Order: sequence, then C-alpha cells, then structure tokens
Amino acid sequence: MNPADAMQAAPVADMTLLGLFLQAHIVVKFVMIGLLGSSIWCWAIIVDKTLLFRRTKDEMDAFEDAFWSGRSLEELYRSFNDRPATGLAALFVAAMREWKRSFEGTGRQIQSLSQRIDKVLDVTIQREVERLEGRLLFLASIGSAGPYIGLFGTVWGIMTAFTSIAASKNTSLAVVAPGIAEALFATAIGLFAAIPAVLAYNKLQATVAKQQSRLEGFADEFSAILSRQIDERLSLAA
Repeated sequence: MNPADAMQAAPVADMTLLGLFLQAHIVVKFVMIGLLGSSIWCWAIIVDKTLLFRRTKDEMDAFEDAFWSGRSLEELYRSFNDRPATGLAALFVAAMREWKRSFEGTGRQIQSLSQRIDKVLDVTIQREVERLEGRLLFLASIGSAGPYIGLFGTVWGIMTAFTSIAASKNTSLAVVAPGIAEALFATAIGLFAAIPAVLAYNKLQATVAKQQSRLEGFADEFSAILSRQIDERLSLAA
C-alpha cells in the first residue's frame, strides 16, 4: 500500500478538544481531568481570596477611622467586642481583653502587662496571617507541579501513540498526528492550570505581606499607647 492509499484508508480523527480528550488513553484522561479540576479549584481560591482581601482592607480602613476618631478605648472595645472581629479590630479586641483582665482581676498585676499585651498581639497577628494565607499553598503547588503532571500525561500519550503506530505499521501523518496531538493536549492543560496559579499566588502573597505589615504597624502603635497608660498608672500607684 502506497502512502496515498494508506492516508485514504486511515480513519479520519476528531481533532477538536473534546475529540482529543475522548480519544486519549485512560491514564491521560485521568491526568487531564485532574488538571482541569485543579484549575477550577485554583480559580475558586483566587476569587475567594480576592474578595476576602478586599473585604479585609475595607474593614481595616473603617476600624482605623473609628480608632483615630477620638472615641475612648472603652467605647471602642464595647462596640467591637460584641461581634466577630478580624484584622485590626481583632488585634484591638485581643489587647484590650488582656488589659481588662489584668485590671479587673483580684491580683491587679500590671508589672508585666506590657509584655503580655505584646505577646497577645503577636499571637493574634499570626492567626490573622494564617487566615489570609489559607489555601494559597495549593496555588503554589499547582503552579510548580502542574506542568510536570501535564508532561507525564504527554509522555504516556506519546508512548501509547508510538505503540499504536508500531502495531499498525503505518507511519503516515494521518495516523501519527492524532496520537501526538492527544499527548500534547495534556501539557497544554497543565500549563493552563499552572500559569494562572503562579501569577495569582505571587499577587495574593504580596497582598498578604502588605496587610501583615499593616497589622504589625498598628500593633506597635497600640502597644505604645497602652504602655504609656501602664506607666502612668504605675507612677500614680507609687
């Protein structure tokens, strides 16, 4: 059989994306499905984190406006202690809770209150950063492993294509091209999942670092305010 007759005898392959998926080997199909599912989950994380960071920034702005408006610390504590607090409000409530616990207790021990407040603020910052960073590691994992998972599907698909070519003893382009296209489709899906994950991870991680710096800055300012009040009370008690 000459090449022209072989090309006419070869069945016409479906070269659409759906056709490439349906014609792929079962292992390659699992790789594609896993990468597509990971890509969908990555986009869900990206949207969720973008909304969370925007909401957290708005809450921080609103709290700072209230904090520097001249209202008393007791009034602010009563207003923010009655509802779940996040961001700067969480730092304020945690520090004020330790403050009130020290003065309302029987011992009224304020000698090491400043150190305890600093410790409470550090722990609260760590919890807030963990809340902001939640699930970002999945983006980093897909960004780094996605191309390799797709490459695994490509290698497996090419092996299967070459095995089929050897069995059919036909090396015409009409026979070779569909198998190679199916294999390369897995790498394309891997890149489709990895590239947005890497870009989003870098952007979201930078936003986390910016908000962490804002939390630490407020913690230092508020700790200094409480430290001055502690010194005043100690001087009056002396």
